Amino acid sequence: MIKTLALLAVAAIGALLILAATRPDTFRVQRSASIKAAPDTLYPLINDLRQFNTWNPYEKKDLAIKGSYRGPASDPGAGYDFQGNKDVGKGSIEIVESSPPGKVTMKLDMLEPFEGHNVVEFSLAPRGEATEVTWAMHGPSPYLARLVGMFFNMDRMIGRDFEAGLANLKARAERA
Repeated sequence: MIKTLALLAVAAIGALLILAATRPDTFRVQRSASIKAAPDTLYPLINDLRQFNTWNPYEKKDLAIKGSYRGPASDPGAGYDFQGNKDVGKGSIEIVESSPPGKVTMKLDMLEPFEGHNVVEFSLAPRGEATEVTWAMHGPSPYLARLVGMFFNMDRMIGRDFEAGLANLKARAERA
């Protein structure tokens, strides 16, 4: 009986490991919001990392976050190194491409709690008197992340943060 249970447990774990290996080796999380502001108003709130951090939900997850800016205040080369609690982690973000007023691309390098190297993109598209702002992140999904993804919905977890950030950006831009 114990031998049978042990074999079933080993088979279940093996099946889980094989299933995780078949999952995609890249990921993409994306959320959008309509904001009643022109792209020219929104663009500086994203392209300047000091302004970005006034509405960035990850800055609000740790009020004692340690961060330092480097390079120019905005545009390619602007960077921010941070170290926060377990909800924020440790890493850096840097603007790598800037196309006013429609797109900002950043490189996010996480060191903790898990190492990760991802691309973050903000797209701004005029829609009448509003702007459709899309916040996306994509990158490689190593085996450990695929295994963890079997138990946790990463799109939902990260997506909630993106939704909160876009709501913060909306509130900031629409009151201006």
